[in-house]
Amino acid sequence: MTEQTKVMIDKFGRTHDYLRISLIEKCNLRCTYCMPEHGIPLSPAKELMTAEEIGKFAEIFVGMGVKKIRLTGGEPFLRKDFEAIATALAAFPVELSITTNGILLDRNLPFLKSLGIKHLNFSLDTLQEDRFAAMTRRTGFQKTMENLNLAIQEGFNLKINCVLMKGDNADEVADFIRLTKNLPISVRFIEFMPFDGNKWNKSKLVSEAEILAAVEKEFGKESLISLPDEKNLTARKFKIAGHQGEFGIISSVTNPFCGTCNRIRLTANGRIKNCLFSNRETDLLKVMREGGNVEELILESIYHKKAVRAGMDDLEKLSDPDLHSQNRSMIAIGG
Repeated sequence: MTEQTKVMIDKFGRTHDYLRISLIEKCNLRCTYCMPEHGIPLSPAKELMTAEEIGKFAEIFVGMGVKKIRLTGGEPFLRKDFEAIATALAAFPVELSITTNGILLDRNLPFLKSLGIKHLNFSLDTLQEDRFAAMTRRTGFQKTMENLNLAIQEGFNLKINCVLMKGDNADEVADFIRLTKNLPISVRFIEFMPFDGNKWNKSKLVSEAEILAAVEKEFGKESLISLPDEKNLTARKFKIAGHQGEFGIISSVTNPFCGTCNRIRLTANGRIKNCLFSNRETDLLKVMREGGNVEELILESIYHKKAVRAGMDDLEKLSDPDLHSQNRSMIAIGG
């Protein structure tokens, strides 16, 4: 590997400047696509990053060119020292954002506003209370919707993440898009992706093409407006003519966006993942605690990133449980 002068560039020339940090492996919901039915073995507390260590990692990554940090979980607000972590990271010259299921959002909104955090990704897969209970294996729908509306009222830049699955919520595409008519929000439909323990089946996948067909059927092809792609897109964006908000499609399965990927993941136990689909991890936390060269390991991990989905470059490979089941469950990776 050639010297990258501490800028995180892989062998395909992709520069990585967006870091997602998982703060905790625990969640107050049990979403079927994210957490196995019987949960996961949790990392011992001593193997998780401390607030101070998260701050040190953030400093290293920012020094290597990271411009955006997203805090995820599990559910990040379950972390007891969340405020200390967010306060430390807000001091860096980055865009700091949060991914949450929203149930604990009301008690945290004043604090987020005090730090100037404006961007929230809100995980919500159904607008029906009975389905919410089935898909999350928990109650809390009313609280979730109240906090969603509260975040909108408080002026947060809000994205709603909705994982679509046939037989569960695939018929709610139009209902979610109707939210964008009078609200300045972005709804993002996410294709169901295979991870360990989530019983992925191709038959449950709602593809990008199927989503767009449902939109055109409901709103008319002439009303569907394609929006310009962002530089490092994850979602291909659209809006309905006359709607205040917009919607996007994250098609990691049927139409991946790997060619412009700039994302890095740091798990709650301090391991770097250079791709959401990769089962290869590098234990940065162990090396940091031993006083080793963390930067060199980061550069090496990023440099050897595969061109597409950790080498699963077609649907046949992605569908092979011998490949995707070697990865972590989504709950242990971070959203």
